Amino acid sequence: MSQFNQGVQPQNRVAQSIGFLLLDNFTLISLASAVEPLRMANQLSGKELYRWHTLTHDGLPVCASDGLQITPDAAMQKAPALDAVIVCGGVDIQHSVKREHVSWLQLQARQGRQLGAVCTGSWALAKAGLLDGYDCSVHWECLASMQEAFPRAAITTRLFSIDRNRNTSSGGTAPMDMMLHLIAQQHGRELAAGISEMFIYERIRNEQDHQRVPLKHMLGSNQPKLQEIVALMEANLEEPIDLDELACFVDISRRQLERLFQKYLHCSPSRYYLKLRLIRARQLLKQTSMSIIEVASVCGFVSTPHFSKCYREYFGIPPRDERAGQQGNNLVVLLPIPDQQVNSSAVLALSRAQGESTFASVRI
Repeated sequence: MSQFNQGVQPQNRVAQSIGFLLLDNFTLISLASAVEPLRMANQLSGKELYRWHTLTHDGLPVCASDGLQITPDAAMQKAPALDAVIVCGGVDIQHSVKREHVSWLQLQARQGRQLGAVCTGSWALAKAGLLDGYDCSVHWECLASMQEAFPRAAITTRLFSIDRNRNTSSGGTAPMDMMLHLIAQQHGRELAAGISEMFIYERIRNEQDHQRVPLKHMLGSNQPKLQEIVALMEANLEEPIDLDELACFVDISRRQLERLFQKYLHCSPSRYYLKLRLIRARQLLKQTSMSIIEVASVCGFVSTPHFSKCYREYFGIPPRDERAGQQGNNLVVLLPIPDQQVNSSAVLALSRAQGESTFASVRI
């Protein structure tokens, strides 16, 4: 189980302290998606479970990719005691990572900190050699360049990856899924579910959910026929098109079709088509009330048993378990705010939240 508190813990501290290292042109939505679940965890539990600190390499204000300027809490060299560090990246990441960032992150690793990243922040960890041999996630725009620059890192298309003491996520709202997953590990699923409800977040995605990487980004502009074939597949999931017909549509042979898929997508055309249908089925199972029979039908499976078999082989669980994997509710018990008051963003936010109807509404 991967948790923030697996790192070095300062003595006599209950709250877990997380430093967010802001790189130039970081994406504000990714930072907010990571910080807000921590704030709400404190509010709903009525306890200071987490503290957070914004850091820059020199302690000076930094601009997000949307132009908004953020004044950090401290320079990274003067950061308070931390349990975890999360690098927040964004636009032009290759030029945002400085030598000082690399050295400081390597020091944090030697001191046993949990390390993480959001959006394109994984580039900084990889440049510091801290993702060698680790599964990691990054925003799809940075996927190809990272795979080329850091071949020893196992870069995936997953929304987020938790591998031992490395927690990395892609951009946008994906950091929220990662943080909710970690909060659920540390303090229970009820708290994570409560946070999700407060943010009108319909479904907490997990590590098996992948980014939808535009195929043109993966292939460039050199394979228009392959892009056209995949577009035909995506448009015909309920009634799959025969592979010979697909080849005919784009005026190539069946053998050429198979070679294109093996060379650029590393699988057979039929396997890729099946993957598209199963991913669509998973979305329908999680986001609609359609029956398993209906889902199987609209995703092009001739029988429910065949659908269940393919689903289990690909995702590791049968369709019925995908839909039924929620825990029951626990009793709600009010919990006090800690007596020790610290001048931190977390304590100030918790103090302001005491008047909210949801304050201390979830037992942990």
